[in-house]
Amino acid sequence: MRRRHVLQAAAIGAVPLIARAQESSDLVVAHIGPFTVLPAPDAKELHEGASAAFNDLNGRGGIAGRKVELLRLDDTYTFDGFKARLAEAMPRKPLALLTPLGSATLKHMLDSKLLDSTDLVVINAVPGAAVLRDPGHPKLFHIRAGDDQQIRKIVSHARALNVQSMGVLYQNIPIGSSGLASAKAAAQGTGLEIIGAESGTELADITKAAQAIASRNPHSAMVIGSPKFMGQSIAALRAAGVSQQLFSLSYLPAPALKALAGAGARGVGIAQTFPNPNGVTSPLQRAFRAAMQRSHPEVKTYTPFHLEGYVTAQVFSEAARRARPLTPSGLAEALRRMGELDLGGFRVDFSKGNEGSQWVDIGVATAEGRLLY
Repeated sequence: MRRRHVLQAAAIGAVPLIARAQESSDLVVAHIGPFTVLPAPDAKELHEGASAAFNDLNGRGGIAGRKVELLRLDDTYTFDGFKARLAEAMPRKPLALLTPLGSATLKHMLDSKLLDSTDLVVINAVPGAAVLRDPGHPKLFHIRAGDDQQIRKIVSHARALNVQSMGVLYQNIPIGSSGLASAKAAAQGTGLEIIGAESGTELADITKAAQAIASRNPHSAMVIGSPKFMGQSIAALRAAGVSQQLFSLSYLPAPALKALAGAGARGVGIAQTFPNPNGVTSPLQRAFRAAMQRSHPEVKTYTPFHLEGYVTAQVFSEAARRARPLTPSGLAEALRRMGELDLGGFRVDFSKGNEGSQWVDIGVATAEGRLLY
């Protein structure tokens, strides 16, 4: 069995924290996320994609002969957990933190100015809520297109279908409130009426919000929030009699939508911020699939989060190759100075700011929980 070079360490409860690096010269990067508590497998899939990229990189000798060690730490979907895991990782001097997840956690990270006193760079963050980008932070580099771009794409698509009104069922967390604001901004001047309904995560609350939207008989509806919330909201909208076109942001995988909404998943439009992970047409897709087959042969179907983790690791690796010196500040400078980076059909460019991609598409979920692009 091939030896994997990407080491993983889980900080869960009282489990010993972080294993020592294989070699003292290893480059350390951290992945802190909700590997437990959150029912969606987002963090796990992001990690699998990143580890596949680093395994391939390390198999080719690493970066200037130095291998990359990827730490895996569980924040249990709380800011307190995130802050504690970050403090435990910092003695290892990670160059970067990859794809932290959770709008509330990330908003607390920015509001508390935690990055001001932490010597690392954050590459990519999930979600892409506007509240996390404006003003954002100089050390926080977003790869995925933001929620503004996703919502503009959905609104544009809806208007092309002559949709005149759109319900927005949004969760009462930062991604939800900023998403509603983005929808209203995108609809301004288009003639599209936005009908907002806020909800907590309790099914009774979601049902009430869905019924409020249904009572307005909109031509379409969009859900904004955590993956589970969006899936349950789609189920509630269908149960309330909303048979029109429904849309979701990119954080809801089609299989999870099928599990949560059943037959209601069919025809739902899901914004996508990365190409089809199961496609084979682009060099990126082929390289990604080959890396996943080598590192994770047990995974048979790939999600956008797998590809997002892989792309994030590739962006880190390309910046680390260029960084002089190879420190967090050197890495940040390399990200800004390397211009447009073509990863084989998907381009990232931080030369004009800390948002690297504007790529958005809309996939359509099937009754079987697959995504058609």
